[in-house]
Amino acid sequence: MSQTRPRGVRSVATAMAILDSLARHDGPVTLNALAQDTGIAAAKLHRYLVSLADTGMVHHRHSGSYDLGPLATRVGMAALNRADLVNQTADGLEALVERSGHTAQLSVLGDRGPTIVRWEQAERMVITSLGLGSTLPLLGSATGRIFLAFNPRRRTQSLLARERAKLDDPMDERAIDALLRETVQAGYAVADQQFIPGLHAVAAPVLNAQNQTEAVVTLVATEAIDSEAVNQLLDFTRRCSGKPDRP
Repeated sequence: MSQTRPRGVRSVATAMAILDSLARHDGPVTLNALAQDTGIAAAKLHRYLVSLADTGMVHHRHSGSYDLGPLATRVGMAALNRADLVNQTADGLEALVERSGHTAQLSVLGDRGPTIVRWEQAERMVITSLGLGSTLPLLGSATGRIFLAFNPRRRTQSLLARERAKLDDPMDERAIDALLRETVQAGYAVADQQFIPGLHAVAAPVLNAQNQTEAVVTLVATEAIDSEAVNQLLDFTRRCSGKPDRP
């Protein structure tokens, strides 16, 4: 006897289509652009957006455009935190901070680029505008370079193209390839005040069973990070990846 699939609530499916459209855009979206992307009439779409904004899933900006709201960020982070490898790495960040003496952040690759999902401050606190939910550039940050270097190009191609299109003087393909080869050879990436003046960062990958970057752990400091701390970072990410300790 065949079972009839329960009928869902159409309005929920419509709301999810709107949120999915917002997530796929690289920044705030106008009502007309959303209507065109979702195929929902503007008047009907506006009513949904008002309700979604009331819940915090959508943020209505002063400019009149729409973006994902704070509740959407919390839901996304909760889903990421349930991933075993990411969760395991997050649990060990505090011990890494104690050993290295540096602030550490954990990032995953989201629809808009590398996204910080955990931030563990050291005793010497780092004061910065970065925080949970902040997105980082692929080329300009140590974190982003790790995602580029230790993933198939198809996974980051569209993000990289959007980033380069916004730059006045983008790095050419040959220079990018050379940078990524150096990163793979070293096993980590360094950004000394390149992304944020006065901020030094060293990042290393947490690799899954396919040797692709599941997450990136980055040490952040207001002074250059020494080799001992770099080695502690590499040992930590190797253990999180299930790799044997380095000799």
